Amino acid sequence: QVQLVESGGGLVQAGDSLRLSCAASGRTFSSYAMGWFRQAPGKEREFVAAISWSGSMTYYADSVKGRFTISRDNAKNTGYLQMNSLKPEDTAVYYCAADLHYSGSSPSEYVYWGQGTQVTVSS
Repeated sequence: QVQLVESGGGLVQAGDSLRLSCAASGRTFSSYAMGWFRQAPGKEREFVAAISWSGSMTYYADSVKGRFTISRDNAKNTGYLQMNSLKPEDTAVYYCAADLHYSGSSPSEYVYWGQGTQVTVSS
């Protein structure tokens, strides 16, 4: 069992930056791949970024590539999503997820989820 808690969301203006954190507890976080997803009102949950258990491989949705950076600090049992040049269309609830075997873009493949943190970007 892995428990995930996101933090760092908030209300910002277009062009600003935010860093989301995902604190993990329970089983060894360093064994798990981690993903970030987001869900806007009335829309399906969509993939944002993922990182392998070691941090050596990262993957991004085209919509955030070049603006967002996923990272992790296994010594701190924490994952991060650095979001730069934010746009109003980035407004959503952001979730982190973890899985022992999967590090792709399909939310249904991840077993563990946090409760989400709201990010609102005003124009």
